[in-house]
Amino acid sequence: MLYPHKRSIRTDLALEAQEILYERDPAQKIPGVETLTRSTDNTRVTKVKIFHAEGSRQLGKPPGTYITIEAPNMRRGGHAINDEVAQVLTEEVSALANLGPEATIFVVGLGNWNATPDALGPRVVDNLMVTRHLFEYAPQELRGGLRSVAALAPGVLGLTGVETEEIVRGVVQRINPDLVIAVDALASRSLHRISTTVQLADSGIHPGSGVGNKRLGLTEDSLGVPIIAIGVPTVIHASTLAGDALELFSQALVSSNIATATELEAALPAYNQAEMLEQLLPTHWQGLFVTPKEIDALIADIARIIAGGLNAALHPGIEAGTGEHYLQ
Repeated sequence: MLYPHKRSIRTDLALEAQEILYERDPAQKIPGVETLTRSTDNTRVTKVKIFHAEGSRQLGKPPGTYITIEAPNMRRGGHAINDEVAQVLTEEVSALANLGPEATIFVVGLGNWNATPDALGPRVVDNLMVTRHLFEYAPQELRGGLRSVAALAPGVLGLTGVETEEIVRGVVQRINPDLVIAVDALASRSLHRISTTVQLADSGIHPGSGVGNKRLGLTEDSLGVPIIAIGVPTVIHASTLAGDALELFSQALVSSNIATATELEAALPAYNQAEMLEQLLPTHWQGLFVTPKEIDALIADIARIIAGGLNAALHPGIEAGTGEHYLQ
């Protein structure tokens, strides 16, 4: 049974947007969309390429390349798994960025450092190896294995009174980087992907979009330089959970032969399903998002993983991983 919440479900992941379409019609082909998948011991990497407007319209995502790294065991921790995810992230960022040895990179940690589920970006910046200031004073022979990297956590509009895009654009115009990398927390449609999935996209990002805040976007058009967005789902909308519970209950009735799918559709038509969801989530709870109780520890771990992967991708002399790094 396909419930109304499936049609308006909130997700920032291109892979999930594609999955929703396939749930409606498993046999359909989305025009202008190409999907490639590879696996490692603990990860599954899916690359979704959106080539033109029709595929973009159906998925609700701008044209571009979206790379999703899924590691279901990442929430359990462990150096081996975390290092593997960091290594995969290094490989994908390196391939997507295609940086020259003299490139300058500007990393932006989006989000509110006072709200733990939204603090991923600033935490990544805290763990990042920044070197631009050293490049201004160090002789050439001491720069081996490094690139010029600058980083900033600009906060959010409610803290600064300034749009994030305005801050980032001003810095970009000043330092003229070859690439901007924006790191942010995302919203997922699946509990299983909370803190276990990393998405890379070369189409830019709209800060706050995961929780319904419409802010000015960080895109190549707005900044004038290429941008890679890196995000991890840290929240799920409460309406998604309520809708999933309603569907699981209906599936249980059908599998137990208490009712057939046809009988359920007749007894609970679409408009009644929508009304039930509205009753479960009153108007003043429409903006309710849910996050794991251990989100503080999860954010700390994921920030180290992403920073470790970025450090190795941006600085050729640094080994991939999340532990101690040494110049080669």
